[in-house]
Amino acid sequence: MKAICRDCLWTGDRKVERCPACGSRRMVQHDDLDRLSIAHLDCDAFYASVEKRDRPELRDKPVIVGGGRRGVVSTCCYVARQYGVHSAMPMFKALKACPEAVVIKPDFRKYVAASAAIFGAVRELTPLVQTLSLDEAWIDLSGTERLNGGPPAFQLIRLQQRIETETGLTVSIGLAPNRFLAKVASELDKPRGFSVLGSEAAAVLAPKSIRILPGVGPVFAKTLNSDGYATVGDLAAADLRDLVKRYGETGLRLHDLAHGRDARAVSPGHERKGMSAETTFNEDLTSAEDLEAELWPLCEKLASKARRDGVASRVLVLKLRRTDFRIVTRRISLPEPVQTARALFAAGRELMAPELGRPYRLIGIGMAEVVDAVDSHALFETAETRALKTETAIDRLRARFGAKAVVAGRALKD
Repeated sequence: MKAICRDCLWTGDRKVERCPACGSRRMVQHDDLDRLSIAHLDCDAFYASVEKRDRPELRDKPVIVGGGRRGVVSTCCYVARQYGVHSAMPMFKALKACPEAVVIKPDFRKYVAASAAIFGAVRELTPLVQTLSLDEAWIDLSGTERLNGGPPAFQLIRLQQRIETETGLTVSIGLAPNRFLAKVASELDKPRGFSVLGSEAAAVLAPKSIRILPGVGPVFAKTLNSDGYATVGDLAAADLRDLVKRYGETGLRLHDLAHGRDARAVSPGHERKGMSAETTFNEDLTSAEDLEAELWPLCEKLASKARRDGVASRVLVLKLRRTDFRIVTRRISLPEPVQTARALFAAGRELMAPELGRPYRLIGIGMAEVVDAVDSHALFETAETRALKTETAIDRLRARFGAKAVVAGRALKD
C-alpha cells in the first residue's frame, strides 16, 4: 500500500493525483506507508477549538484563551495566529496585535472532557499511548493490523475522521518509524493534517534549526551555535568522535537524532518529569511579604496535586518574571523528596530571598524530577512526615466540607 484517500479511505499500491473512487485530492502517499507504525497526534489549537465548537458564532473570529491583560496567551485559534499572536505571548501584546480578538478564560473541565473523548478513541486501537498533555500523545500501533483491520496509516486516518465526527474537533497526525520523526511530521501539515516521514527524513531534517531536537533548549542551542552547529544538517555532517568529545553522551544522542534515529519506546507509564503552579499579579509586587502571600497558595495547590497523584520531588524550582518579562529561575535540591506545602514554601522563600529588591509580575513554584512517593509511615519521623500527616488530614476535610473548610493563617488577607 502506497496511497490512502483521507475522504473515502480508498487504498492503492500506486501513487495517484486524485482518488480513483471519489475524486478527492486529499491523498496520503508514501513508499513506506504500510511499514510505519509510530505516530504523534496533536489536537489543533485545542483550547480555542473547544471554545469555537461550543460557541459557533466565534467560528470565523480570532479567539484567544488566556488570562487578563497582565496574563499570557494559553493558546489561540489559527485566525488569531495570522495576526502574529502565539502561545505564551503577554496578553497586552496579543491584544495590541489583534485588538478585535475574543478573549476567553480557560475552562479546564471542558478541555479535560474533550481530551478524554479523543484519547478514549485512540486507546480503542492500542494501549500503547503516551500522553504528553491534554492535547498531545505518541501512539505505537505495531502489530495491530489484523486486530484493527488495516495497517497503522489506515487506522490513523480512520481515527482522524472519527474524532472530527464525534467531538467536532480536528487533529493533526505525523506517522514515522520513531517518536522524534513522528513529532516532526505532525508539525509539517497543520491544521487537520496528516504527514509521513520515512527514508527521506535526513534530507527533510538537514535545513531545520537544531532547536527542533529534543533536549536542545535556548541555552544549549547557543553553545551549539558557537561551536558551529546551527542546523540539524551541521550535526549530521559532524564527526561522531568530536561530538562525543565535546558533549559526552549527549553528543551521541545528537548524532543519532540528526540522522533521524530515536530508540525511545512509546511508554504509557512514562515518568512525569515535573509539575508546577504559577500566578500573574494584577499589579507588580516587590516586598517579601506580598510575594510570599502569593507563593503560599501556589504551594498548597501544587502539594495537594502531588499527594493526589502519589508523587514527590527533592528538586524544587522557583520562577519569577520581572517587569521587563525576563524570567528568573532558581532551584534547590533537598535531602529527601517532599510533597507538602510547608516544604515547598520553605524552599521557595529561601530561593526568593536573594532576588528581592525589584518588582515582579509573576511567581511560580515547581517540582522537577518527580518520583513516586514513598509510604508516609516512615521508620523515623521527620518534619516532612509530620507535615504530611497534617496536610493529608486537611485534604480529607476539604474534600468533605469544601476548599474553605480549613484555611491556613498565612493565606488570610486583609
